[in-house]
Amino acid sequence: MKKGYWFAALCLSANIVWASPAAVGKQVERLTEAMVQADAATLKSVTHSQLDYGHSSGRVETQQEFIEGLTSGASDFVKIDLQEQKITVSDDVAVVRHNLIAETNDSGKPGNVKIGVLLVWQQVDGEWKLLARQAYKI
Repeated sequence: MKKGYWFAALCLSANIVWASPAAVGKQVERLTEAMVQADAATLKSVTHSQLDYGHSSGRVETQQEFIEGLTSGASDFVKIDLQEQKITVSDDVAVVRHNLIAETNDSGKPGNVKIGVLLVWQQVDGEWKLLARQAYKI
């Protein structure tokens, strides 16, 4: 009988660690780095196949369009700084809010961006995947 309790306690504690804001924060870091590096493989691995990626201009992209925009240089992040990040986790869903301050070089044109961002992550087979993103002007 004691083995059953230990197993249940282990499963519950693993789930709590699994669903921690720190784990989601690491995925946000991976996403941010992959955006700067235009790393298609990592971008695909951290995003959901049904990604809904909204820009502050109102344009919305699929996972494929999001990745193609970065790898083609149409959207080029030179540097990204995330500020005032807040992460909330509820079961297999996480909501992340932050301000994104970036240096860009979209299609070879240098620029600066300061926007608010809302990210929705879903845990799929033990991994946090970006399901939706909406940026807004601040």
